[in-house]
Amino acid sequence: MTAKKILLIDDEPDIHKIAQIGLMLECGWQMLTATSGKAGLSLAIAESPDAILLDVMMPDMDGLATLAALQKNAKTRSIPVIFLTAKAQSADRRRLYGAGAKGVITKPFDPTTLASQISGYLGWSL
Repeated sequence: MTAKKILLIDDEPDIHKIAQIGLMLECGWQMLTATSGKAGLSLAIAESPDAILLDVMMPDMDGLATLAALQKNAKTRSIPVIFLTAKAQSADRRRLYGAGAKGVITKPFDPTTLASQISGYLGWSL
């Protein structure tokens, strides 16, 4: 199986480190990172990742605005997006799924199960 390429868009550097360790150790996936919605959008266009992990709350361009921009672009609209959020209330989840999310992972997450959570949401085998 070819290693997946995952783009993580999150403004917290610690989240980048934790996720990267989990994905590399668990299944050897490549991880790209961006610290803002705008940078993430540019990277998604340039790299065509297999999936995007997207923080909901970020300064300037939040997760929902970033998802809307991804959906408007022909090069990125088919990339599945899974949100990372500390807000896990059912109303928040409904709003994220309604916007087009393929999954919602609650922060803090367990890095040792991150790849299996992503795979479960997207129907990938590990």
